[in-house]
Amino acid sequence: MTEKLMKGAVADMTRAIGGTPIVRLNRVAEDVTSEIYVKVEYMNPAGSMKDRVGLNLIRDAEERGMLGPGGTIVEATSGNTGAGLAMVAAIRGYKCIFVMPDKMSAEKVDALRAYGAKVVICPTAVEPSDPRSYYSTARRIVEETPGAFYANQYHNPANPESHFLSTGPEIWEQTQGDFDVFVAGMGTGGTLSGCGRYFKEKNPDVQLVGVDPIGSLYYEYVKTGRLTKAFSYYVEGIGEDFLPSTMNLDILDDVVQVDDKECFMMNRELVRREGIFCGGSCGAAVVGAIKYARTLKEPKKILVLLPDSAQKYLSKIFNDDWMRSNGFLDEDAVEGTVAHLLKARGGEVITAPSSSTVRDAIGVMKSHSISQLPILDERGRHCGMVAELDLLNVLMENEGGLDTKLSELADGNYATVTPGTRIALLKNIFSDTKAVLVTEGDELRGVLTKIDLIDYLASEKT
Repeated sequence: MTEKLMKGAVADMTRAIGGTPIVRLNRVAEDVTSEIYVKVEYMNPAGSMKDRVGLNLIRDAEERGMLGPGGTIVEATSGNTGAGLAMVAAIRGYKCIFVMPDKMSAEKVDALRAYGAKVVICPTAVEPSDPRSYYSTARRIVEETPGAFYANQYHNPANPESHFLSTGPEIWEQTQGDFDVFVAGMGTGGTLSGCGRYFKEKNPDVQLVGVDPIGSLYYEYVKTGRLTKAFSYYVEGIGEDFLPSTMNLDILDDVVQVDDKECFMMNRELVRREGIFCGGSCGAAVVGAIKYARTLKEPKKILVLLPDSAQKYLSKIFNDDWMRSNGFLDEDAVEGTVAHLLKARGGEVITAPSSSTVRDAIGVMKSHSISQLPILDERGRHCGMVAELDLLNVLMENEGGLDTKLSELADGNYATVTPGTRIALLKNIFSDTKAVLVTEGDELRGVLTKIDLIDYLASEKT
C-alpha cells in the first residue's frame, strides 16, 4: 500500500538530511578582498554534515548484506559521525556502540547516549596501533560482538561517496558552480575527497584547500611527502595521526595550517559577530580560508564547509573558565608563545640546500655550533632535517659518506608549529620528537630543540 503523507511532511528524519543554507561572511572576513561564504551543515537534523555520511554508511552496509535486522553498528568517532549513525540506527532499529577519544566534549558523549548508544572512552595521547587507542578498541569490540558492523569511516569508500552523491551536487545546484575555491577541514577526508571529486569533474579549475591543525600530520605530508610526528591538540573533529584511505590527497591544491587558539577565537567570533552557531572545527576552516585568501593575488569566491554546531562545545570553547584554564584567554598570551621564545633566543635560521653534501653539513654545523640542520628543497621550502647522529651513521657505514647528498638523509623526525603555538605544548611535543620547526606559511622561521625550551623556561623563572 502506498504511504500517504501530509503535505509538506517527510516520512522520517533521514528525509530531512540536506538542504542546508549557504551564507556570506561579513564582519569576520572584512579584512580580505575575497568573498567568503559558508555552508552551514549544523542545520542537518542530528546537527552535522555527518548525517549524510551516517545515512550512506548504513545504506551501503545494508545493500552489501553487512548489516541486517537486530545488528549492531560499531564506530570510532569524534562524535558527529556517531550522531549521524545513531539517528539512522534509531529509525531502523539497530544498536550502536561508539568508541571516542577522551578529549571530546561531554555534550558529544551525552548526545550519543541520548540516542541509546553505548559509548566507550579511550585515551587520546596514544599511537593508533596501541591497543588502548580508539581505533584498536573499536576493532576489538567488532570482533567480540556477534552481528556487528564496523562502519570504519576512515577506510570505508561509502564515506567520501556520501559527499559525492549528496553534499557536492547540492552545493553545485545552490551556487550554479559560482565559486572558485572550496575549503574544508582535513579529517577522514570524506568531505574533501567526495566534494572535491564532484567539483573537479564539473570544473577542473575549482581549487580545493584543506585545513589542518598543528599536531596533525597532514600538512607536512602534503608539503614534503614525509610523515612527521603527530602530537595532541585541542580542536576536535579534524586532523589525524595516520593516513586514512578515505583521504585523496592527490586531489588537493593546497593545505593551510592553523592552531588551537586561532580556531577557538574565530569560533567565538562566528557566533558573536555573524550569528552562526557553529562548532570548533568550523573556526578552523574559516581561519584557514582567511589565511588562504590573504595569499591570493586577486579576489576569489571562497566557499567553506562548516561541519557542526556550537551546542556540542558549550562546556569548552564557549566556557571562559575552560578557555582560560587551557591558556586560550590569557591576557598576556603572547608571552607564552613560540614567537616570544624565538625573540628571546635571537639568532638566524641556519639551513642547507638538499643538493649539499654531508661534508657541507658538517662544516655548517661545526661553524654554527648546532646539532640539527633543516634541509631546503629547490623551492626554498624545508623538506626534512639531518642531525649529528645521521651524519655519524653515514660516515660509519659508508666509505664515501662525505659526498652523500643531504636529500638522501633528510628524515621526518620533527614536528612543525607556528609562531602562535603556545609554549605549554612544546613539552609534550619534545617527548616524541628531537626537534621542532617553526613555520609560517611556507617560510621557515626557526628551529627549536629541548635546550632552547629549557633555557627559555629557566630565564623566565630568574
